[in-house]
Amino acid sequence: MTKPFKYLSPLIVYVFSYIAFTHTGILSWSALLYAWIFIPLVELFMQPNEKNMAAEEEAIAKNNKLYDYILYLIVLLQFPTMFFYLQSMKEVELSNIDIAARIFTMGLLCGTFGINVGHELGHRKNKFEQILAKASLLSSLYMHFFIEHNKGHHKHVATPHDPSTAKYNQSVYAFWPQTLIGTYLSAWKIANEEMEKKGKPWWSLQNEMLLFQIIQISFVLVILNFFGVKIAILFMVAALIGGLLLESVNYIEHYGLSRTQTSEQQFERVQPHHSWNSSHVLGRILLFELSRHSDHHYMASRKYQVLQHHINAPQLPTGYPGSIILSLFPPAWFYIMNKKIKTIKKQAE
Repeated sequence: MTKPFKYLSPLIVYVFSYIAFTHTGILSWSALLYAWIFIPLVELFMQPNEKNMAAEEEAIAKNNKLYDYILYLIVLLQFPTMFFYLQSMKEVELSNIDIAARIFTMGLLCGTFGINVGHELGHRKNKFEQILAKASLLSSLYMHFFIEHNKGHHKHVATPHDPSTAKYNQSVYAFWPQTLIGTYLSAWKIANEEMEKKGKPWWSLQNEMLLFQIIQISFVLVILNFFGVKIAILFMVAALIGGLLLESVNYIEHYGLSRTQTSEQQFERVQPHHSWNSSHVLGRILLFELSRHSDHHYMASRKYQVLQHHINAPQLPTGYPGSIILSLFPPAWFYIMNKKIKTIKKQAE
């Protein structure tokens, strides 16, 4: 019964964020220090936990609604926390350093909770959970992800057709424009093709991508009306940082991996070895098991609490937070990861 409650521990990020939005100086960096210093350092010395649930245990966890309620709570917390951020930016005596800390803290919330929890709920078939997924993505102005991730990325991952798959020797800085622009255009293409199949024009309000743009623009206009131009811009900057954080995760999840092409239009089925995996516990819990990414692509309908470790899945050198930091230094990233890829290829020969 206690196992679901470990996923309440990410709420500490909200606590640190509230501190960041209500204080200045070192306290304004508390959430960032926790996510980008404390967790990566601890995970350097902690052994990853590769244990999977027993079949009986998995069946119980899969049907335990507490795991779902925790995600719902995260969605509900995202909006009042965003309000605190917007209110905090109205303070007139903030230094540039304090402003930067608060922007990056909100960006952390956008990426870690807004997009990531939206990602988990976006895979659900339940309409209520899909509405929550879209609301969560709205808090990060990343609603197109709902379309492209489910209908584009999962179909084309580890192929040249996927803008969210990083190529071998491609830096994260070169990857960002590829994925930010590519996924947005891909979402439009998918949505427009769906309208064409229904015999409707792309400008129909049944076009989900068009509807998402209207919702997001309206959301920003509401912020603009109540908080002014400057704070609306600072919110959009934080949302962009959240998007970059999410795409940095995509970068480390699929860097340099590819599926074998079996025909002119077909590739082999997605397997666990087509995604980088990490079983480092703190990062797993913080991101609701996103780092067990190999199993997520192998079985996209599997809920986060029952994702499995696969022994044939390639392993990142550390947890997600540490791996993202490593990716920001391309020479170090290439040195470590390219050796791993070469080893994988030798073993496959």
